[in-house]
Amino acid sequence: MKLPGHDAIARQADEHLVTYRVKLPRKVVEHPFRQVARRVIMALLLLVGTALIVYADHSGYNDSSDGSVDLLDAFYYATVSLSTTGYGDITPVSDGARLTNIFLITPMRVLFLIILVGTTLEVLTERTREEWRLNRWRSTLRDHTVVVGFGTKGRSAIQTVCATGLKKEQVVVVDPSSKVIEAATADGYAGIVGDATRSEVLKRAEVHKARKIIIATQRDDTAVLVTLTARQLNKGAKIVAAVREEENAPLLKQSGADAVITSASAAGRLLGLSVLSPAAGMVMEDLIQQGSGLDIVERPVIKAEVGMKPRETEDLVVSVVRGHRVLGYDDVAVGTLELTDRLITIVRATPSSQIAPDVRPISQD
Repeated sequence: MKLPGHDAIARQADEHLVTYRVKLPRKVVEHPFRQVARRVIMALLLLVGTALIVYADHSGYNDSSDGSVDLLDAFYYATVSLSTTGYGDITPVSDGARLTNIFLITPMRVLFLIILVGTTLEVLTERTREEWRLNRWRSTLRDHTVVVGFGTKGRSAIQTVCATGLKKEQVVVVDPSSKVIEAATADGYAGIVGDATRSEVLKRAEVHKARKIIIATQRDDTAVLVTLTARQLNKGAKIVAAVREEENAPLLKQSGADAVITSASAAGRLLGLSVLSPAAGMVMEDLIQQGSGLDIVERPVIKAEVGMKPRETEDLVVSVVRGHRVLGYDDVAVGTLELTDRLITIVRATPSSQIAPDVRPISQD
């Protein structure tokens, strides 16, 4: 797939409205309007029930205007009684009617007030609590990971990272679909509903304070726009992007991505390897699936390993990261290990095996 021209990309960006919504992980609860509607119906049922109780024993009540109590008077009495208005024009005079007021109507009056007043307080409290949680979340969010796109690629990427020790509280998902964000929050991640090509949406995700950004959009041109916007907001974050077509990978790197994964080519190469050697394909699949079997991890060189050759360490070293270069374990340029080196090793997956965190400082630009 070839990317459209700059005009086409600009038109695509302009078509999206600047809308976004932050959703924090929470238990699935009923919509507030449904809660209010359900409680209003309950209050009306209490009102009708009270009126029918009064009307069933209407001979035990006295109306100061005409002395008798009909169905309309019963509803009137129920209304003023449950709302604690109590004008006193209709009163219980018989012993049965008074006992009914004591043991039935009074508890129903208390329940009626709890339903109406409690609903209002709960709605106001819920809004205040949600706003407080949102402000607190924003103030404490630092060095987190932003995932743009929560499809198959984005979900698999963040599950892999979380399997190596990243807490779900340190992950923010951005996706234009509200249903996708609901699925993300149900999994324990914070979510932003919005178009990630807009800087306002990425700012809501606190991208300027993020340490890592994973871009797993459905379209390559969208990935380019998101990468450009994210790099403009955060000069020091590590940005990893996925593209469908290999010819678009250089454009992603020019846009600011530190690493670009070609999903179609990677899947094709794994398929080819599995055809040539099913066992080798199984090993490769095991390596890229963190948390089980064999894991490939990056870690710093410890003092005891300084001066050794890569093959002399206890772990199975695949590559040595020296500065900005990635050298093979058998590269003559490696020589012996230095304290500032980092090792790419293959280890048996254990609860303690984690990818060493990126120690680069975040730019404040």
